[in-house]
This record gives sequence, C-alpha cells and structure tokens, in this order.
Amino acid sequence: MSKKYVYMFSEGNASMKSLLGGKGANLAEMTMLGLPIPQGFTISTEACTEYNEGGKKLTEEMIAQIEVALSKLEEIAGKKLGDPQNPLLVSVRSGARASMPGMMDTVLNLGLNDVSVEGLAKKTGNPRFAYDSYRRFIMMFADVVIGVSKSKFERKLDEYKDEVGAKFDTDLTAEDLKKVTAMFKQIYLEDQGKEFPQDPKEQLFEAAMAVFRSWDNPRAFVYRRMNDIPYSWGTAVNVQMMVFGNMGDTSGTGVAFTRNAATGEKAMLGEYLVNAQGEDVVAGVRTPNPIAKLAEDMPAVYEQFIEISNTLENHYKDMQDMEFTVEEGKLYFLQTRNGKRTANAALRIAVEMVDEGLITKEEALMKVEPKQLDQILHPAFDPKALKAATPLGKGLPASPGAAAGKVCFTAEDAKEQAEGGDRVILVRLETSPEDIEGMAAAQGILTVRGGMTSHAAVVARGMGTCCVSGCEEIKMNEAAKTFTLGGKTFKEGDFISLDGSTGNIYGEDIPTVDPEISGNFAKFMAWADERRSLKVRTNADTPHDAQIAIDFGAEGIGLTRTEHMFFEGDRIMKFRKMILADTVAERVEALKGIEPFQKEDFKGIYKAMQERPVTIRLLDPPLHEFMPNTDEEFDILAKETGKTVEELKVKARGLHELNPMMGHRGCRLAVSYPEIAEMQTRAIMEAAVEVSNELNINIKPEIMIPLIGEIKELKYVKNIVVETAEKVMADAGKKLEYLVGTMIEIPRAALTADEIATEAEFFSFGTNDLTQMTYGLSRDDAGKILADYIDRNIYECDPTARLDRTGVGMLMKWAVEKALPVRPDIHLGICGEHGGDPSSVEFCHLIGLDYVSCSPFRVPIARLAAAQAQINFPRETRKH
Repeated sequence: MSKKYVYMFSEGNASMKSLLGGKGANLAEMTMLGLPIPQGFTISTEACTEYNEGGKKLTEEMIAQIEVALSKLEEIAGKKLGDPQNPLLVSVRSGARASMPGMMDTVLNLGLNDVSVEGLAKKTGNPRFAYDSYRRFIMMFADVVIGVSKSKFERKLDEYKDEVGAKFDTDLTAEDLKKVTAMFKQIYLEDQGKEFPQDPKEQLFEAAMAVFRSWDNPRAFVYRRMNDIPYSWGTAVNVQMMVFGNMGDTSGTGVAFTRNAATGEKAMLGEYLVNAQGEDVVAGVRTPNPIAKLAEDMPAVYEQFIEISNTLENHYKDMQDMEFTVEEGKLYFLQTRNGKRTANAALRIAVEMVDEGLITKEEALMKVEPKQLDQILHPAFDPKALKAATPLGKGLPASPGAAAGKVCFTAEDAKEQAEGGDRVILVRLETSPEDIEGMAAAQGILTVRGGMTSHAAVVARGMGTCCVSGCEEIKMNEAAKTFTLGGKTFKEGDFISLDGSTGNIYGEDIPTVDPEISGNFAKFMAWADERRSLKVRTNADTPHDAQIAIDFGAEGIGLTRTEHMFFEGDRIMKFRKMILADTVAERVEALKGIEPFQKEDFKGIYKAMQERPVTIRLLDPPLHEFMPNTDEEFDILAKETGKTVEELKVKARGLHELNPMMGHRGCRLAVSYPEIAEMQTRAIMEAAVEVSNELNINIKPEIMIPLIGEIKELKYVKNIVVETAEKVMADAGKKLEYLVGTMIEIPRAALTADEIATEAEFFSFGTNDLTQMTYGLSRDDAGKILADYIDRNIYECDPTARLDRTGVGMLMKWAVEKALPVRPDIHLGICGEHGGDPSSVEFCHLIGLDYVSCSPFRVPIARLAAAQAQINFPRETRKH
C-alpha cells in the first residue's frame, strides 16, 4: 500500500499537526466543528521531506494523489480548475508544524489564465474584480514561484497609477486593471523569455514545489534558528478554495486576535480592509480599519464573526489569531492558530484564563514559552527622562517595550552596525520577511505603513522587540536615507527612541532602567515553583548579581568564578605579582595581599544568599590571561616588583600556551601551585565562619575543584582543601558543614564518574567545556564553523547554546548513572550556559539532576522550563 501524502480537510484533525502542519491541522479541526471554511486539501510534511531529499521533485505518487484530491475539491466546489465558464481558483499556502508568520511563501488566485479570467468576469458580473485577481496572481506567481523581482511589477503599477491619477489600487477601473495585467505579462515575458504559464495544473504543481522550496529560504533558516525549529520538520502545503475579499464594498479581508496580543486584555484586537485580499492587510500596503468598524459596515457578519471567534478560543483554550474573508456579505474563516503574543500578554492571558475557569494551572504553565520571559526582563525608559522628553510623532503600539538607538534604513545596515556594537533602530516604509536578520539585530523597529497585525508587528512581538508601526506622519526618502517627522529630518546614525507601549517616537536617546517584576509574573512563577522538581540556582560572582538572581527566584549559587574578582581596581596588580613570583615564598607573600579581597567578596555573597547554598569554584583560567597587555602595564608592574620589564616579559612569554583551553588551568594550577588553593580555601572558610557568627545563620560552603580528569588529581587537591578548611575551623573554634566536589567538564571525568564519586560530594556539569572537548571545537573560534554547519543542515542548532543530548548528554547521563550507586546522596547540577536553555533544562530533569544554574536574568526561564519538564515528564524529587 502506497504512503498517503495528501489529505482532504475532512480527513484530519488538530492532533495531526506534525503531519499536516499547524495550518492544515487547524483547518481540518474547524471543518470538523462545522465552521464556514473554504474547503481544500493538505500535502503533508512527509511529502516536503521526500521532496527535499529526492532531488527537489514531486514523485509520480504525490502528483497522482494531488490530482485525486483536486477532483474531490472540484466536486465540493461545483467548479473546475481552469474552466472557461466557472473557474475554480485556489490559494497555495505553507503551513509548518510551528507557526512561522511571513517566513514562507503563499500564492493566491491560482487557476487564472487568459481564458478563465473572462469566465470569472462573466460569472461574477464583475470584470474589475476578475482582472484585479489576475494581475495579483501574475505578480505573486512570478515572484514566489519563478523568482522575478516583485519590485518590477510594483514600479510599473505605481507608474500607471500616477499616469491615471489613482491614489490607491482600489481607484483603478476594470479597463485600467486589464492594461496593468497586460503590462505584468510583458514583464514576465521579458524576464523569462517565455509567456506566463496558462495551464492551471502546471501552475498548481509549480506553486506547491515553491512552497516546499521556501522551507529552505534564508529568512526561514534565520527564523528556525531563532525559534529552535528543527529543519527535519518540513512544511505542509495547503491548497484551499479561494474566497474573495476584493469583490466590492460588501467584501473584505482581515486578521484578528481574540485577545489583545500586546497587552493580553480580554478584548478583540483586529483589523480589516474593504475590497481587498489578505496580503494587503499583512503587508501593510494600506492602513486598515479596526475590527470594531465591521459592526457598523456589516453588523450581521460582525455578530457571526464574534460568535465563531469565541467558539474557537473556547475550543482551543488559547488566544486565537484568525484570518477571515467576507465575500459579498458571507463570512469565511481561512485559518486559526494560537496567536503570537508578548511575554506580558502571555502571562496575563494564562493567569486570567485560569481565573475564568477555562484552563488549569498546569495548562496555563504550558501556554508560555520559557524564552518569552526574557522579554519582561528587558529595560524600560527612565521615568524622569521620559517625562522630560517630547514625542515628535506617534504610530501604533505594535510591540511593547522601550528602545533607543541609531537610525538604520536597511536590514543589512542594521545587522552590520549591531555586530559592530551599536544600538540600532530599523526604520522602514514597511518590513517584509527578507528583513528578518535586521529586525533581529535591531533594538526597535519603526514602520511608516502597516497596522497592529502587519508583518513588522507580528514578528516583533514574537521576538520581543519593541515596535511602532503605521506612523504615516513620517515622510521617508529611502534613496537619500532620511526621514522627516515633527518638522525634524533624521539621517542614518541619528538617535531616536521608541515606546512600543504607547506608540510614541522621540528624536533623542532616552536612557533606560531595569524592569520591576510583580503582579501576573509573580503569581504565574509561584505556580511554576509549586510544580517543578528541579531546583534553580544562579551563576553569580558578586553580591549585586546574587541579589538580582534572588529577586528572580534563584535558590542558591551554582557557580561563583573566583577569577573574575581579580580584575577589579588594583587587585590585578597584586595578582600579577603573585603569578610572576620566582619562589614559593614570594608567591605566598603576594597571595597575602589578595586574600583579604577574596574573603570580603565571599562574605558579601554569603550575606546576600543567607543560608542558600553557594558553590565556589577554585581558580580555573590559565595564568597568562591575567598578564599585562601593554608596555605601560609592564612598566607599572616592574616598579611594583623591582624586576626589569624584560625579565617580566620573558616570564610572561613562558606562561604562554598554544592551546590554553587544554593547558595549565583548573586543578592543574592547584597541583603546580598548591598555595593558591590554600589561600582560596582559607578565604572561603574564614568568610563562612565570620558571616555565620555575624548573622547567626548556618553557612554551608560548597568548594568546587575544576577540570578534573583523573581521580588522583582530585584526591591531591581535595586534601589541600580539607586540611586548610579544618585548620580554619579549628582556629576559629567553629564547626561548619561543607562539601568538596568537582566540575565534570572533561569527557574522561564523565567516563570514570564512579571513581570520581568516591571523592567528590557533588558533581556540577561544566557543559561549556564538556561540549567543546566532546566536539573538539573551541567555542571562541567556532562561530564561522557553526554557521556553515547549521546552514548546511549538518547541525540543527548551535551545540554551545543548546545541549547536545546525543553526545554530550549521553556523557552526562553515563556519569549520573555511574556515580549514584557509589554515592547515593551525591548532589548533581549543571553550571554551564546551557543551564538557562529550556531544552537543556528539560534534559537535566530527565537524567535526574538536582538543579540547574544559569545567569541571573535567565533564572525565571529555567524555573518555568523546569515546571514544564515536570508536567511533561513527572519524576520524584531525590532526597539527600
């Protein structure tokens, strides 16, 4: 039996998203609900995968199944594709498993040719509509399917409108549109050297293949990378009977959300255009009307629209993003999906839906993407500075937040300048999917055209980027790279500021402040904490960072990097004296100058964390990283040490290593220079004793020995740590509990974890180095390599950002399984950058770690990811 590649809408349901894509599965579900859906069929994601793997061709079996489905659709519609009297027209749209707004391609009005356009004109009695549809189809097919630049057609249309004095496309007559159609066909002929295709089936197969190809387009690649969507998923193709919003004043098209996508308010947010097709609204070519005006223009349609919208939200139990068309007074829904929303909107919607009794707390926790919480934690404008500033103009508040930066007029410039370290604001007439990289690089986005559901608005909200759209007061000169607003002209490089919550635009660089977290956020995160099994710590090197992390819900510190403390003030000079000492006695003397600073830093962290656990890593980086970089620094050091500059430079050269990542660092430093480990342990324990006494609390330090690969290394350094710690406590007359453990960051340590666990009381997986050493890839040098590998689909994602479960993950799993029988009460955690990545947090939950540790601003992300992991994969919390 041959594989099924094509499904009628009546054959699917919402659970078939991986096969039919999000759009196809939802169209099938709405068909099952009996809603007014233009019927059609879906070519599956499996067909896309086979198309891409099989030489970019549709197989004979696929073609045969498409033809059978087309015959069924023609029977349902009572029309035939290409029929000269009563032609069936279809749309061909992408539909991936995960929503990717604007990233892939769509073709509308397919099935028109020189004969069927006349049949459509006669059948509808509306030649203007027929030729408007045909000229749109020629431009779309040429652009999307063949690759003829859309700008060629747009230029010709603008020239013709100027010639006949038409301001909008809707001002053109049927005769005008006939002429435009002829001009468009001539453009196609000149570009391709052949006539525009007249066979509707050829059009259909070519359009379906173009949608499959669009899975490989650059903007889709960028969007997938930003949103962790695997290439292997592929996209489905939806072929759907056309309904027309461009048939006159009783027709229209629109996009709507059942709740406000920017704020989360329970109020319909939507826009529509009379006498238009869908791309007019999304592209922002004309600024649309608010959905409420539909109640005035077409009251019965509006009433039915609200009723169906409520049905969909209650059915899917989530805020819906819907596309609809009204054809001569009859309402059709073209698609629905769970709407993209800002982080604050997501939290409000989740909390209020629980309060309304629509969903449970667990369902609410699954409604918010953990990475979305990042948006809430970004700066807002300083209130005083904002009060003193005067807006120059106002657009639509399309995506909230605050942004200030230098004006850029192209996506390429925005990306280049952002990579150079500048804050940039991307200013465009309207954005298109090709602008995705510039939009991602920008602090904020400002558009002249487009509404709250334009491409700029939807994509910006999904990325958490501040956006103001539809500011039609702006006079833009793209060629000169200037725009004028409020009587002031701005050129590239000038500063502006955007308030995405109000739509205000300012002609200055307004400073920002950190956000406050409360309300829905606190309530929602409390639900996450009730549910999760995995604890969340932070990586913090200062009391300030520790306090921020506590405010964000951290339950301890999983990594304090002691080396970061040496770069402050005049400490670096004292540390350099220690490094360049010629004898142990000189080194010990130099360490005496550093120890008080270390102890005070540890005391500050203990005071901030109170009785929460604190893991402190002994010195890790190679010593040459601390050496002077300039002659001036060498001169100062020479005066401090009494040595000549040349002597110091010889010593510095001696510390240089060809591969420092695998060189003289971590526990190897403690083996060569045990006095460093002694000093650090003494500072850690004396600080713990003093804070315990001062605050009458129980401090339990966790001392971490880095870069262990051999059990004897660990024993050697652990002996130094234990002897020093015991002496400090004996001298102070105070007994404290403390743990000595190690970082698992060398593959050999993971493979011999049963041996290591005989000495280590905790493991903390240092997945930054574990990933580098497993892949044989330096994170600092891997940027270009990884970009090439991801572009060529060798890697789905960057393994330094998301934990590689198959390789690095298996080493971690092996280590856990080897260690637990040896030491059942061992503490297990992760402190690499992966600790704040949701997919990596889930994996840590699955293999039985006790905690993850991440940067302070990623703590809420890890808390929510841990809760979602427990909901999806329940486990018992391990007792110690």
